[in-house]
Amino acid sequence: MPDGRLYIGNRRYSSWSMRGWLAVRLAQLDVEEILIHFSRPGPTPAIEALSPNGLVPYLEHRGVRVWESLAVCEYCAEMRPSLWPSDQGARAHARAISAEMHAGYLGLRQFMWMNLGRDFSGLGRTPEALADIARIETMWADTRHRFGTGGPYLFGAAFTLADVMYAPVVTRFLTWRPELTPATHAYCEAVRAHPLVSAWYDDAATEPDDWLLPDYENAK
Repeated sequence: MPDGRLYIGNRRYSSWSMRGWLAVRLAQLDVEEILIHFSRPGPTPAIEALSPNGLVPYLEHRGVRVWESLAVCEYCAEMRPSLWPSDQGARAHARAISAEMHAGYLGLRQFMWMNLGRDFSGLGRTPEALADIARIETMWADTRHRFGTGGPYLFGAAFTLADVMYAPVVTRFLTWRPELTPATHAYCEAVRAHPLVSAWYDDAATEPDDWLLPDYENAK
């Protein structure tokens, strides 16, 4: 019998669900996955009635209740400390950039939302989104230069929780195709090729057509 449940939303759209799911799978928690597909307009009543903050992901594990993606990541790291870098300085940096993702980049979120099934190449390039992209590219390059020379991910060979936090950003870059540096392209390719990220894409592709939401499917 599983040790708990992980509630997520549409894999096609839900960036925060993707983060929580990746963290839980990397930690190898034995939980049942329950997907509640979004309804519109407004919040999804089934999620509001279940999750303490009315959002997904929401994890129940061995009597513990955890919501908010970054909190799910930290809980998973308590189970498997290797999900953060082992070096103290690198670990502090990883937590800082993860918190920055959790709290920021509103322009990118608003104008280049997550949709794993569409090609919005060339669209969404507002000043706000482009400013966020410039910051992300600078931060990724600095992180890779300081900590990631030993492999393809932000902190080298290991796919850490920092990569988990930025995996949905990678999906946005692949969907919207903004102009990016070769180094950014290489990092995006590495993240997209990770087995868990590929599995998330594969499962998203199986979601039924009647789950499609016009708000996420139409871009100007």
